[in-house]
Amino acid sequence: MPPLLDFKDIQEKLSTQFRPWQRSFQFWVRAADIYTGYKVFQLRVSLVKDEEKQEAMWEGQHELAAEKIYAMCSDLGGFFLKVAQIIGKPDLAPAAWVRRLVTLYDRAPATPFDAVKLVLEKELGRSIEDIFERFDVEPLGSASIAQVHRARLKGDKSDVVVKVQHPGVQDLMMTDIHNLQAFALYMQKTDIKFDLFSVTKEMEKQIGYEFDFTREANAMERIRQFLYENNKTSPVLVPRVLKDMVSRRAFVMEYMDGIPILNLGDEIAKRGINPGGKIAAAAKQNILKSLTLAYGQMILKSGFFHADPHPGNILISKGSKSGCLVRLWAGEDLPDKLRLGYANLVLAIADGDPIRAAESYRELGIDTLSKCENEMQEFFRLAQTMFDTKLPPGVAMLQPFSEDSSIKKISVETFPEELYSVLRTVHLLRGLSVGLGISYSCAEQWRPIAEEALYLAGRLKDTDLKTKRRRQSFFRRLL
Repeated sequence: MPPLLDFKDIQEKLSTQFRPWQRSFQFWVRAADIYTGYKVFQLRVSLVKDEEKQEAMWEGQHELAAEKIYAMCSDLGGFFLKVAQIIGKPDLAPAAWVRRLVTLYDRAPATPFDAVKLVLEKELGRSIEDIFERFDVEPLGSASIAQVHRARLKGDKSDVVVKVQHPGVQDLMMTDIHNLQAFALYMQKTDIKFDLFSVTKEMEKQIGYEFDFTREANAMERIRQFLYENNKTSPVLVPRVLKDMVSRRAFVMEYMDGIPILNLGDEIAKRGINPGGKIAAAAKQNILKSLTLAYGQMILKSGFFHADPHPGNILISKGSKSGCLVRLWAGEDLPDKLRLGYANLVLAIADGDPIRAAESYRELGIDTLSKCENEMQEFFRLAQTMFDTKLPPGVAMLQPFSEDSSIKKISVETFPEELYSVLRTVHLLRGLSVGLGISYSCAEQWRPIAEEALYLAGRLKDTDLKTKRRRQSFFRRLL
C-alpha cells in the first residue's frame, strides 16, 4: 500500500495542479482591465476638441496602461516576458510603454542555484565539480525559458557560458500562449484587422523549439558557419558551441564580452564621447549596418535565420572588428517559395512599386480585404509598415487602433505563420533604428541580396539588376 501524503504534499500537488488555471484567471482579469480602460478612454477623449489636451490625455492613459502591462508581465513572468520584448519597441508602442517594458529584458526571476545544479548534472551526466574549475552561482542573466552562468572548464584558460533551462516552465508557457491565442482571436474580430491568430500559432511553434537546446545549439553553429563562409569578416559574432556539452535542457558555449545594446548610450557617455557627435553617430550606423547585413543574408540568401530577435540578444562586442555579438537561441527555416516571394517584396518596397508589392503579397499567401479609397496607396503603406524599417511618410509609430491606420483600412485576413519571424526581424531593426536615432530603409539595403536570390533562382536577368555595385551606398552617404 502506497504511503499516505501529508497535508503539505497534498497542498503542493493541488497548487501545482491549479496553477495554470490561476494564471489564466490572472491574465484574463488584467487583460480585460487594460482593454476596457482604453475603450472607455477612447469615448472620453473623443469629446475633447483641443488637440494638445487630447495628446496630454493620451499620454496619461498610456502611462496608466504601461504600469498595468508591466505588472502583468512581471508578476506572471514566463511567456509574458516575451510579450514585453515584442511590444516594448519605440516604433510599435507608445513611449510610456517602452520606457516601462524595456526594464524587463533579461529580468526574469532566477532559478535557485541548487535547482540549476540538479538540472545541469542530470543533463551533462557529471557533477559540476568534475566539469568546471569555477562556476559563478549568480547568473549573468535570466530570461523566460532559461538563465546563463559564467564558468571555466577544468584545464582551460578561457571562460564559457552555461545555459540552463528553468525546470517546470514549459507547461506554464503553453498555458500562457493558449490564453493569448484566444485573446488574439477576439482582437482580430473587433479592433485589429490582422490575422493575429496565425502569428500566435507560429509563436507557439517557436517556443516549443526553444525548449530543445540541441536544436538551438545546431542553429547557432549553422548560422555561425554561414556568416563566416559568406563574408570576408562576419558582420556579427556568434558564440561557438562546445559540441560535446549539449543536451536538451543545457549547453555550454564560449564566453564573449559585450555591452547590451540597450546600454549603448550610457557606455558612450561613460567614455567621454558626445552621444550626439559624429563619433557616436558613426558607431551607431556601423552597428546597424552590421545587423542589417547579417539578417538580410540569413533571410534572403540562406532562408535559415535567427528566429528570436530582440534587443536583449544583441551585445556590442569588445575588442573585435565586428561591431555586434548576437546570441542566437533559435532558428527558423523559411521555405524557398516564401524566401523568394519576400525577396520580390523587398524589391517592390525599395522601388516604390505598389503593383509588384500586391503581387508579392499574393505570392506569399498574405490575403487582404479592402473597401477604402486610394486602395493601392493604402496597400503600399501597409506593406511598408509591416516589412520595412522606414515607416511611410507621416507615420511616426504604429497605431493599430487608430482609424487612420493602414491595418484598419486594409484587413489582413490570412498571414503565413512562417513569415512571423521575418516580421519580428524587421520590427527589431526598426526599433533599434528609432532608438539609435537613424532613419533608414532595410528594403533598400537588402535590394542587392534580394536581386541575387532572384537571379540565382532564374527569376531575374542581368538586365534587371539595378544595384550590382551599390551595396553600401546608403551607409556611405550617412558617414
